[in-house]
Amino acid sequence: MNYAMTMLLAAAGLATTCSPAGAHRLDEYLQATVIDITRQDIAVTLRLTPGADVAYGVIHQIDSNGDGILSPQEQQAYGAWIRQGLSFSINGNPVSLTTGGAAFPSVTTLRTGSGVISLYFHITTSLTPGSYRLVYTNHGSDPDMVYLVNGLLPHDRAIHIQRQQRSVNQSTYELDFTVEP
Repeated sequence: MNYAMTMLLAAAGLATTCSPAGAHRLDEYLQATVIDITRQDIAVTLRLTPGADVAYGVIHQIDSNGDGILSPQEQQAYGAWIRQGLSFSINGNPVSLTTGGAAFPSVTTLRTGSGVISLYFHITTSLTPGSYRLVYTNHGSDPDMVYLVNGLLPHDRAIHIQRQQRSVNQSTYELDFTVEP
């Protein structure tokens, strides 16, 4: 038996003896960002998932009066606070991010580590034919924070993604794209 076959069989044997990984994050606060570009609008969706071990601290940040209920005002304030930690630029020019809505799970669901807070933002644009570089930075400073970021495949056939580049921890993201006539 050759070396590659031996390693493959060893890996398969190891995979069958390991227990499956847990379904929920425990000690991290995941901020997953998705960016969708059109010529008139850039939609930004953040999905925030606090693991069970860090959920109490996140709930405490949101629930400013400590009543165990995330009121609409507390949700808006938290969304605004998260928005302040985000920055975008197009071709080196800062652009404004507008709040587009939010969806918060119950406090009980957040405590389990499976609750996802969804924040929706957008940037109004008027992209003419040419080359563009969008730079996104998430300045969140929580030590338990982990980031994911990705651009969606544009629905508009005139927009072509050229390159995506991320920092090691994915808190900074560069997206090069072109717009054709």
